[in-house]
Amino acid sequence: MQDRDVIVIGAGFAGMYMVHSLRQLGLSVSAIERGSDVGGVWYWNRYPGARCDIESMSYSYSFSEELEQEWVWSHRYAMQPEILRYADYVADRFELRRDIVFNTTVAKAEYCEVERRWLVSTETGEIFRCRYVVMATGCLSVPKVPDLPGLGHFEGPVLHTADWPAEGHDFSDQTVGLIGTGSSGIQSIPIIAHQARHLTVFQRTANFSIPAWNGPLSIDHEADLKRNYRALRQKARQSYVGDFADEYYVSILDLSPEDREVQFERRWREGGFNYQYAFTDVMVDETANDLAAEYVRNKIRAKVKDPRMAEILCPKDHPLGSKRLCVDTDYFETYNRDNVTIVDVGADRVVEMTETGLRTLDGEYQFDALVLATGFDAMTGALNAIDIRGRGGVSLKEQWRDGPRSYLGVAVAGFPNLFIITGPGSPSVFANMILAIEQHVEWISALITYAEANEVREIEAESEAQEDWARMVSESADKTLFVKANSWYLGANVPGKARVFMPYVDGFKVYADACEEVAKSGYRGFRLS
Repeated sequence: MQDRDVIVIGAGFAGMYMVHSLRQLGLSVSAIERGSDVGGVWYWNRYPGARCDIESMSYSYSFSEELEQEWVWSHRYAMQPEILRYADYVADRFELRRDIVFNTTVAKAEYCEVERRWLVSTETGEIFRCRYVVMATGCLSVPKVPDLPGLGHFEGPVLHTADWPAEGHDFSDQTVGLIGTGSSGIQSIPIIAHQARHLTVFQRTANFSIPAWNGPLSIDHEADLKRNYRALRQKARQSYVGDFADEYYVSILDLSPEDREVQFERRWREGGFNYQYAFTDVMVDETANDLAAEYVRNKIRAKVKDPRMAEILCPKDHPLGSKRLCVDTDYFETYNRDNVTIVDVGADRVVEMTETGLRTLDGEYQFDALVLATGFDAMTGALNAIDIRGRGGVSLKEQWRDGPRSYLGVAVAGFPNLFIITGPGSPSVFANMILAIEQHVEWISALITYAEANEVREIEAESEAQEDWARMVSESADKTLFVKANSWYLGANVPGKARVFMPYVDGFKVYADACEEVAKSGYRGFRLS
């Protein structure tokens, strides 16, 4: 048995910064990581075309001015290999690997009420005893494999975008079937189409996607951003999504039809998420949303030459932004290629996989390789994959059977000294994830510092505070159009998962201000003993 002050589970961007911060406090810490190196989601998601949908200069650590000046990003939106190199650089620069245990999977974490210690057990039987546990397991880290009848019968390679082989896969001269047109599908389809002899895309739900307009960062533009980095980082912390892109906040319904078209085109030309977040009413008013959505649908119709195919690709069953908006490079244009076919399995239901392909109600499709771009058991999947037991041996998974409840997305009643980075009930996936991670790591570090200085041995969320927060998260979401889709925000992509809206929708700044008020009050809502 090994003793530590803190065990951090996960060594992605959250785990790395948590290790660094805890060291600064003089605490002994080990992070446990199932992968062979750092990077988290960027370690596993190696699929062709994998790229961040937040701009590189913003999707990066801000805690070290030296680091942000040293690192040079090549493109506006970084590709997965570059982000992984960045994680590797950070780990080297701050010598993080000496406190990370790799190739190790945590099986159980159990709180001992007598010792007021956590016992963290790995699948190989190693046990760590610690005072605090920090879950840095990520919001999108457990792949969702679809329940396809006969999937095991298919004789070709089956590749999941969220668990892509490190050596890659060469699709040259292969026929490929791909299931899923969420973010990973939209990013990988153009690349695979260039390689494969033929690509058949099986789409259940069409998704909204905005162009990335990705390209190399000019030296002058990067230098200008770096000169103003401190002000830009502060601007991000005062924003809705934790980004320093301009948020103009105009109302669609206050604009004339002519001005509305000008504003839509302007956001379209900017690219990325600002098309959604630049308007005050797009996520709260169905009329405003319909106008913004129809503008995107008309862009799709203009890009895709085949009118029938264009209509299949036009999202019509959910408001724009209620499923995570995608950011693409040449996605819709790919369907103009002669070697790309799309099958609407929302209308033509999949019956079963066969040894050589897939059968729907209306036809059979054969291919050499299958790609599953079917996403994740989001936000709770990684937490539920570990047997976490708090007071009285109560299981976190059982406690969350009817949906996750937390205080501030950081702590759970009945689980003393256990903290979650970007957990359900926090902005997490609705924000620039690295800034959301930094805010949580710094807040958790401050809470532990407070506890250490005041000889507090147990920090536990109060049930009443947790219920109040969960109610506020739910009521805030219910005022928006986010709840109008069967999205992974609600857990709707996982059969049997409770339908509870998990992220906090009122914005990064409002959330961070609420956390600050809790801290200033002496950590109201926590039992400190």
